[in-house]
Amino acid sequence: MLAKHGVISGLGRLTSHSPSSSSSTVLRRQLFLVRTLCGSKIHRLKLIRAMSSTSEADAESVLRTVTPSLDPKRHKGQAGKIAVIGGCREYTGAPYFAAISALKIGADLSHVFCTKDAAPVIKSYSPELIVHPVLEESYSISQYSEEDKRKVQDKVLGEVDKWMERFDCLVIGPGLGRDPFLLECVRRIMLLAKKFNVPFVVDGDGLFLVTNSIDLVKSYPLAVLTPNVNEYKRLVQKVLNCEVDEQNADDQLRSLAKQIGGVTILRKGKSDLISNGETVKSVSIYGSPRRCGGQGDILSGGVAVFLSWAQQLKSDSESPSENPAILGCIAASGLLRKAASLAFTKHKRSTLTSDIIECLGESLEDICPASVSAQQMS
Repeated sequence: MLAKHGVISGLGRLTSHSPSSSSSTVLRRQLFLVRTLCGSKIHRLKLIRAMSSTSEADAESVLRTVTPSLDPKRHKGQAGKIAVIGGCREYTGAPYFAAISALKIGADLSHVFCTKDAAPVIKSYSPELIVHPVLEESYSISQYSEEDKRKVQDKVLGEVDKWMERFDCLVIGPGLGRDPFLLECVRRIMLLAKKFNVPFVVDGDGLFLVTNSIDLVKSYPLAVLTPNVNEYKRLVQKVLNCEVDEQNADDQLRSLAKQIGGVTILRKGKSDLISNGETVKSVSIYGSPRRCGGQGDILSGGVAVFLSWAQQLKSDSESPSENPAILGCIAASGLLRKAASLAFTKHKRSTLTSDIIECLGESLEDICPASVSAQQMS
């Protein structure tokens, strides 16, 4: 009952989001209510059950736990500031899908850092996105000397550096392409993110970059990789020097994540498998037979939002210490599957990625109703 109406799911975020005395009063009242009716350990027990030793994760319980309640005393940005690094001449849809999905799920701000040619197109998709046309491709600097090319890279890095500390999570790779100069710029952006301890989700052509430069993510616990079938195959061949073993999928995924130093890997498939080298969880609820392109971009944007929310939850002394990246992956996977199922119910064979995005809010609302009490509004 309390979880359904957002009381439990909101605990632990008020202290990190809102330091004001009035918010602290609200927090104390909510804690007293939960302890009185359900016991002070209910929040902890719910998440422990969701993250039990069984392989299948309770995605809905994780969603209820990590999704913050709506508090009118918060200010813009406290529910998440996400940035997508991607978008070039050929690919403008993928970064848009990832960035707009983050907003639809509940992030307050969503940025896109893309090439200059991609920026006007992405801007035209939605005025909600903050678009930075700062990345460069080889064709635009083909006449430059090597020294001038380095200066361009330094300028790109400087533009991203201005914003880096503001972000709660990055999504690296949607619509990135494989231009060598652009990939080198992104490699330096990843190093910058690690310097500031900013979590990042690597998808699409970002995984192409990482597979060829494993050290970019090795032993960085705030990195999440979201490979599809082919991307996962290349990772296994590169890191484990073998082929994908479907008969021992859990053990192989655990070994892969451990070999890369404890990064979190979300292997997309009929059942999504998630591991950080220690545990393996699967999410197989809901889903859709429609395989339209772009669903991975929704997932990467979702992981970024839920990871950032789980990071905030971690600061609450009443909360368990489960890995925020694991929680973010479980929540994003569960929500995408539910939204895809709902969209397919409505549109059948004609279901598009944009239809799934439009179902994200309804799907999350069904699991975590966004009610705001009169007491909060006063």
